[in-house]
Amino acid sequence: MTTDKTAPVVVAGAGAWGLSTALHLVNDGYTNVTVLDRASELPSRYSGAYDLNKIVRAEYEDPFYTDLALEAIREWRTPLFGPYYHHTGYVVATSDKAPAKAVQHLEKALSSVRDHASFKPFISSLDTPLKFKDVFWQFSGPSRFKGYVNRHAGYAHSSNAMKGIYRHLTTRGVRFVLGEAGRVSELVYSRNPRRCVGARTADGTTHQAALIIVCLGAYAAEIIPQVGTFAVAKCWSVAHVQLTEEECDFLRGIPVLNIRDLGFFFEPDPATRLFKICPLGAGYVNTSETSGISLPPLDVLPPPQDHIPLEDERKLRRLLRETFPWMAGRPFVDQKMCWFSDTSDSEYCVDFVPDTDQSVIVLAGDSGHGFSMSPFRKPEPVNNWELV
Repeated sequence: MTTDKTAPVVVAGAGAWGLSTALHLVNDGYTNVTVLDRASELPSRYSGAYDLNKIVRAEYEDPFYTDLALEAIREWRTPLFGPYYHHTGYVVATSDKAPAKAVQHLEKALSSVRDHASFKPFISSLDTPLKFKDVFWQFSGPSRFKGYVNRHAGYAHSSNAMKGIYRHLTTRGVRFVLGEAGRVSELVYSRNPRRCVGARTADGTTHQAALIIVCLGAYAAEIIPQVGTFAVAKCWSVAHVQLTEEECDFLRGIPVLNIRDLGFFFEPDPATRLFKICPLGAGYVNTSETSGISLPPLDVLPPPQDHIPLEDERKLRRLLRETFPWMAGRPFVDQKMCWFSDTSDSEYCVDFVPDTDQSVIVLAGDSGHGFSMSPFRKPEPVNNWELV
């Protein structure tokens, strides 16, 4: 027997996966969906997608993820998501000083798409400076890179996308509770059998639910501690350079560039004239000495912040010297640490929480690439829950 779709469903977290989950629930006929988030307004500054932009691509070693990403790219080009998607292409490369591991990652990425039917017309090798210049004619640095360009990829304006989906959901009857009234402090369980019956928020309110879907990203282990044993809260640096209107026009339409041993950047945002640039690396954790679990700091400072680790800044300065040396000495603005839920193999965790009588689903382990796939489907465990 299928579940009554008027039964209350609570989504904890209004980041990319929380909004996506709410969207797919209402698209599937659910009429009593409540989304809780600790941010006072959306897009939520506690979300890893609270950002200018995110890469949208489909290079994965696992064909399962390649197929999911291709499905997501199709959705990014629909009327609902299309206003936030930019099909600029995606260049993956390494520098002449890249360690062997970075070169191996590049080779694996290329092999995942080179012989794939969906990519063949869009992949070109960039193994000489001249070929790189054909793609990035704006480069004025030495740009000693080798890699490839994938024209079937690009990026999405993540904050704007979340804002747009939020506005859409408010017209579809989804209820949002924000601020301290939306900050989930604990899940509430009944006994015999142990089953989650709601989410209690910081103001003491219990939001009754037949199903709780936890989409709290790096904060998930706050209310489901066992998540922190396999999906680790990690952060990476994000920086921006403030450009002039003429400089933005000069760089308009460049592909996303990902130099595997240095970092990546996007075309400038025309509204703010900010040029986003991020280093690549292992990331940083904030591990509790008592629990052994990493969580973001309890109080996330509002942007702009004023620093990133020195090692990361050096990588970014080198990347700019290799590409746009005229920008390399500029001050970085709106610097911050972006928190994700990271797994060791970058696999997602989308499943029922054990010993909850299939009353709690957790989505974790976005691993820095979950936003790009957020348009494409309802969490599979919901389909199973409907048959319970």
